[in-house]
Amino acid sequence: VQLQASGGGLVQAGGSLRLSCAASGRFFNINRMAWYRQAPGKQRELVAVITSDDSPHYVDSVKGRFTISRDKAKNTVYLQMDSLKPEDTAVYLCNVDSKSTWAQPITTHWGQGTLVTVSR
Repeated sequence: VQLQASGGGLVQAGGSLRLSCAASGRFFNINRMAWYRQAPGKQRELVAVITSDDSPHYVDSVKGRFTISRDKAKNTVYLQMDSLKPEDTAVYLCNVDSKSTWAQPITTHWGQGTLVTVSR
């Protein structure tokens, strides 16, 4: 599975960005899709998850501001980020769990990351 993330950039505080991450390659199905972020000098942090039945979950710091969604037909996960704050500045990475065949275990895959910079 290959993951291609896009949509990062520079935005002023209070602004919005929409990240996308498209999965391609050969797989039986895609389960959980998620976005993580890693700021300089900090540990990687789970930001949002959307389950195979489209149930979203968020870290407390982004609740009410970020929205995760997925398009199953396009094997794509999105992260709509509104009311951005300087502390949201980080490299955002998409993460996908998939199975190569029905008999194989779930494996996890990482995208290359996209940089989000929020200025004051």
